[in-house]
Amino acid sequence: MRSIPPGIPALLRSLLILAIPITTVLGIARVLSLSGYTVPTWVIIVVQLISIPTYVAARIWFGLWRIRRNAARSGGVMPPRWRGKGIGDISLTVELMGLWKRGYISDGFTEAISRLGQTIDIQVLWEHSIVTTDVNIIKTILATDFNNWVKGEEFQHSMYSVLGTGVFNSDGDMWNRDRISHFDLFDRHAEVTINKIKERMKMGEAIDFQDLISRFTLDSATEFLFGSCVHSLQSYLPYPSTSSSPFKSTSNELSRPEAFAKAFQKAQEVIASRSRIGPTWRFLEILSDKTAKPMHVVDDFLDPILRAALKKKANQDAGFEKKRGLEVEEDETLLDHLVRFTADPVVLHDEILNIMIAGRDTTAGTLTFLVYLLSQHPQALQRLRREILSVVGPTRRPTYDDIREMKFLRAVINETLRLFPSVPWNVRYPVQDILLPNASDPTKPWFIPKMTPVAYSVFLMHRNTDYWGPDAEEFDPDRFLDERLHKYLTPNPFIFLPFNAGPRICLGQQFAYNEMSFFMVRFLQNFSDISFNPSAQDPSTRPPAQWAKLPGRKGKDKVFPKAHLTLYVNGGLWLNMEEAEASESV
Repeated sequence: MRSIPPGIPALLRSLLILAIPITTVLGIARVLSLSGYTVPTWVIIVVQLISIPTYVAARIWFGLWRIRRNAARSGGVMPPRWRGKGIGDISLTVELMGLWKRGYISDGFTEAISRLGQTIDIQVLWEHSIVTTDVNIIKTILATDFNNWVKGEEFQHSMYSVLGTGVFNSDGDMWNRDRISHFDLFDRHAEVTINKIKERMKMGEAIDFQDLISRFTLDSATEFLFGSCVHSLQSYLPYPSTSSSPFKSTSNELSRPEAFAKAFQKAQEVIASRSRIGPTWRFLEILSDKTAKPMHVVDDFLDPILRAALKKKANQDAGFEKKRGLEVEEDETLLDHLVRFTADPVVLHDEILNIMIAGRDTTAGTLTFLVYLLSQHPQALQRLRREILSVVGPTRRPTYDDIREMKFLRAVINETLRLFPSVPWNVRYPVQDILLPNASDPTKPWFIPKMTPVAYSVFLMHRNTDYWGPDAEEFDPDRFLDERLHKYLTPNPFIFLPFNAGPRICLGQQFAYNEMSFFMVRFLQNFSDISFNPSAQDPSTRPPAQWAKLPGRKGKDKVFPKAHLTLYVNGGLWLNMEEAEASESV
């Protein structure tokens, strides 16, 4: 089914629905004809034309009436409605799609929630969609009532052409064991990354840290997943838009790993757009599946790797190679582990792509925003360097114990994840009509109809002053160390969900913390200062100048945060860095 444009089945279903009133009119005309009453053809045609909108309106009215009736019977109420303009509030879709492309993360929703409350109802084309930032509702969905919530068919359909089923439940032990091989892997790729920065700084040119760190996480992720990395760090790095470097023209040529990364990002942008448009996205893809072209590049990259893993497993089964037990072994890659449980190439393909997002995109995004924040807060940067040099020294490789000891490093990572969570929005669907807590009036719980999308924003919840205090939008790692930790987070841990929560909590969170911590230690052992250089960036990708006059982080941030499935910086993060003194660093 992946080869069939998704708009074709949707169009056929719609035509079948519209055929109901047309055939009903024909049936009635036929019965009248058999009874001796001949209905003129023009009358039949006119009645058919009238019957189509009448039937559609009746279906809509009945659906909304049934929801109101069920809400009244349950003792609940629908959340306040964010009203748009035009038929079916269609203006909201147009407005939100425009804000998604040109606005700051969550623009539109921020204002609506501020005006209407933490939980709101959107009815585009008379279909309910709920949006919430209420921690009690998010806790209910992810933990206390987990079994009554699913990803939902609509969400799965919009994501299927890229992420497939993602059904394999990989062993969390693969991610969370403190394996020495993980640090060996991080160190190899960190060394290459740092050398790339030093080479660029000697040229006097700025470097796109986001591009560089995405290569670091891609090489690390592919080595962890497959046992051999794709060496994306060996390809040419982009140059500033103003650079006159003779290497600039050749740096536009994409290597195979770069083509894979770019295609995978494009595919994610398409499916993210689908989820924002809603069910009508299919009608924009009647002639072709917009993910087909980028996924062809992705599949060409992955398929040889998967075939090699399956061949290796077949050799083990035939006795040509050492056969492994069910336990996780020290030298085993994640793909080695997966093929011991399934030989289905489609399942392996889908699961690997799911893990690639979890293991590469989220970590790269967090490190990008972390280094950006340090460039804006030199006191935090120097304090973090002092901790690293005090605990690890200027050259030694950090150990697990070192990382556990560095409390401020962990606080800086957590504060970055609070302000810029990797997955800013998510969605779940209730499997039955359900009541959710109403913070504004506990006596009138919110009524949520069966299989209605409930989108929750960790991004907005993490910046909510009700949960984090009046300085919620400020970067202050000490909130994870001082009395505010016990005032806000300890009594209400669900206000901080960078890795989701409940049974679906991210299995790789410790792996991610280790990778980010290790890289930051090596990075700050080698560099003593970071300077943000927006002049190196394409001017069209910078934040609009008028944002600087606005309150909150939208007015404060010097970068333009955007998201497909995960957060990233529009146009890259262009930096200059000062290499540490020889007495401090290698």
